Amino acid sequence: MDIKDFIAGTYQEQTGYRCFIPEKINHQWSWSDPVINTMLEEATLKLGELNAFSLHVPDINIFIQMHVVKEATSSSRIEGTRTEIGEAVLNETDISIERRNDWREVHNYIEAQNYAISRLQELPLSSRLIREAHRILMSGVRGATKGPGEFRQSQNWIGGATPKDAIYVPPVHTAVPELIGDLEHFIHNSTIAVPHLIRIAIIHYQFETIHPFLDGNGRIGRLLIPLYFVSKGLLARPLIYLSDYFEKHRSLYYDNLRFVSDSNQMARWLKFFLVALAETARNGITTLQEILAMKERLEGETILVLDRKVPNARRLLNLLYTKPSLTGADVVSGLNVTALTANKLIEDFIRLGILREVSGGKRNRIYVFDEYLSKFK
Repeated sequence: MDIKDFIAGTYQEQTGYRCFIPEKINHQWSWSDPVINTMLEEATLKLGELNAFSLHVPDINIFIQMHVVKEATSSSRIEGTRTEIGEAVLNETDISIERRNDWREVHNYIEAQNYAISRLQELPLSSRLIREAHRILMSGVRGATKGPGEFRQSQNWIGGATPKDAIYVPPVHTAVPELIGDLEHFIHNSTIAVPHLIRIAIIHYQFETIHPFLDGNGRIGRLLIPLYFVSKGLLARPLIYLSDYFEKHRSLYYDNLRFVSDSNQMARWLKFFLVALAETARNGITTLQEILAMKERLEGETILVLDRKVPNARRLLNLLYTKPSLTGADVVSGLNVTALTANKLIEDFIRLGILREVSGGKRNRIYVFDEYLSKFK
């Protein structure tokens, strides 16, 4: 299939509306556009640099969780949630009641990501894994009644009050199993020579076009990207997530997806995706470099003035790398120390400019590790 000859699909008449039936994707892909080759090379190099760099970062695992939190926050914000990354690392009880539903959606995403990535050790990237992640994503939040963990059994649509005035109407539900089966075969087809970065770009487009669930399709579709990288061994650790780039360029993201189904412009989508990937990988390296420099300065210079408290101070820093917004109770439980010891450590960190109190109250105060949190905004 030459990309320039690609016909994205056809419209099928239903009662009072038309739905889009996408072309299957499990075949050899080729292209004659040299720009795609150049962009593919750049994205591949940057992804390789990020992977190589991450393998030499000490204590890399303590930083991964914040990458997951950032992805969950950005991907959920594309869908309309209002939770900021500083709120996402707080406990639910520390979130205002009117924002807790959004907080739960973000945390479901975090849980779904962590579950799916760990599940890859025993299960291939498959429709089963996708449905398991979806069940977690939709548990107890908006969309909880829309078949969590199950492909849809009715028509859905994007925009508009009904399929008749919708912006986009995905394929009828009876076509979903066959289309998902084709997508799954494409993921694992070793008989075709399609570069991984091109393959996952097509997979993401196709999943969004099928829209196999009644709700949560965008978030699961974006989650497929890091899952693919990890499952294929392209990344040793899940450190690259494109939702931040997609959220910052939301109109372009949606436009380029639609241009494929509307105008058969797969090459345009591939170029957008490859730029997003190269830019995200480049930013990922910069973020890790800045974090390492900050860590070395804080642990090698700043906290040394605390003398006998240095061991606990290092433990508190390690806690802050995974939870940069916290309360005194978090320090007590995270370090297994008394409230008095926790409060004195917090006071020291405020004096050293590491923490800042943001809640303004006398009880249940919230403290923020601004310098670190800023690396993920």
